[in-house]
Amino acid sequence: MISTIIFPSSFYDLHAIDEDMDQEYQAVLETGLFETILFSYDDWFNQGHLKLSYTPETGIHAVYRGWMMKPEQYRRFYLELLKNNIHLVTDPDMYTHFHVFPNVYPELSDDTARIMTFPLHSDINIEQVKLVFQRFMVKDFVKSVKGTEFPAIFDQSITQLEFNRWMEVFYNYRGSLLTGGICIKEFFNLKKYGNRTNEYRVYYINREIASVCRNSLQPVYTPDPPLHLIEKYQYLDSVFYTIDFAELEGGQWKIIEAGDGSVSGLSVGQDHQAFFRALYQCFL
Repeated sequence: MISTIIFPSSFYDLHAIDEDMDQEYQAVLETGLFETILFSYDDWFNQGHLKLSYTPETGIHAVYRGWMMKPEQYRRFYLELLKNNIHLVTDPDMYTHFHVFPNVYPELSDDTARIMTFPLHSDINIEQVKLVFQRFMVKDFVKSVKGTEFPAIFDQSITQLEFNRWMEVFYNYRGSLLTGGICIKEFFNLKKYGNRTNEYRVYYINREIASVCRNSLQPVYTPDPPLHLIEKYQYLDSVFYTIDFAELEGGQWKIIEAGDGSVSGLSVGQDHQAFFRALYQCFL
């Protein structure tokens, strides 16, 4: 049974919730199902010291909801919480398996884009990449740099010199957040409804399909992912993870992302209270 949710605090006040997590925090309180413990955002993320709003006297099991951490930082977080009688249900190996996409890729490869991986700052022969992919996107092992001038798609017209220059831009944007290596992914054409794609985020909690929600602000009349495809990935190597599914132009469905459930955001418009009630039930 899970009794507690761990959240990051406000940057300025250990006893106030991180402003961006307030909606989830209030939903947890309104369910009446969990206790909450905050940890100091500034002390942990900037100083590497764990400071808690409350330390339980005896051992408890908890779920973390908050910001992404690099795998080594999450491992320290997990161990520091253990010293304070708090056992996170997602252990460091589970977190790393889903947070770092190439780790989980072999289990998803039947239904997701092909990838190529490279060490950070290595020379990537773009002509070899173009032999594999007609169009492709670039990210590190965790994140892209969407919302910047960095191209969302590369195609056969890209030259080695142009690609090398763009990679300098990529490294500058990711900076200290760079994780793992470089992941080049085959690009899929997603079906549009108006100007929206049809994407869904599925939360899998303790081997249960806990939540299936629209995740791209698409209209309500779009089709759902096939149930057999959702069920296919119900028993992977974690107790708390997400998989994002998207409809392609031809009507097929593919996995476009996977992530650890602790640091995957809820969908816009998702019922937060219903999510936390489902989380509670899945861990009974």
